Order: sequence, then structure tokens, then C-alpha cells
Amino acid sequence: MIKFGYTILYVEDVEESVAFYENAFGFHRKFISPDHDYAELNTGATALAFATKSLASQNLADGFIESSLEDKPFAIEIGFIVDNVPEVLQKATSFGAVIVSEPVEKPWGQVVAYARDLNGFLIEICTEVENVV
Repeated sequence: MIKFGYTILYVEDVEESVAFYENAFGFHRKFISPDHDYAELNTGATALAFATKSLASQNLADGFIESSLEDKPFAIEIGFIVDNVPEVLQKATSFGAVIVSEPVEKPWGQVVAYARDLNGFLIEICTEVENVV
């Protein structure tokens, strides 16, 4: 059996990142380590997790490319399905997210917007994809 358990974002400050996602999107803490260098948020079936860059460095001897608002986003995004994209986008920006693109309705009917979090990670805020025949 294989189960997609979590996605980990490497950040400077785990507590700050967790607080952002709690406030901006309403997620709740599942776990935070005693040293505050790792945490997980309940987001549904798959957790969103955070590890400090220093902890990640211990696991990745050859290093990694750090995310930053000053650089272009990585070629990956985390996606949150919501009922009201403009409302959630506005709430996220009120807690520090940076808008990349305003909500747009795609040809298949899905509404999609993009923002970046405090660490520069790309977030898609979208409605559910309806069954298209």
C-alpha cells in the first residue's frame, strides 16, 4: 500500500508559517515538535508540513534550493479547493500572502487564483473541478 501522507515546506520559522496557514486558510495544528523545527497541519486526507531549513539541511547533505519571495516560485504549487476563491484570496493577503494572479474562470468552469505565502511558496486557490464530459 502507498498513501500520500504529507508535503513538507522548508522554512526559516515553522511557528510563523503554521500561524500564517492557520489564520489565512483555517487549518488546524496536528503536531508541532518540542523544538518547533517541524509541524503538521490537518488539511484533509494529506497533511501540510513544515520543517526548518536547518533541519532539512541535516537530512539533505547536498543542500537544496531555498524558496524566497525575491525569486521566481518553484515549478510546483500547493492547491487549496475552496467555495469562494476571491474571498479566500483576500483573507490570505490580509495575513501576508502576495497575489500572483487574480481569480480567473478557466474554460472548464473552474475558478483559479494564485498567491505566494510568506516564504515564497506558490499556492493555487481554486474551486473544485466539475466532471466534464
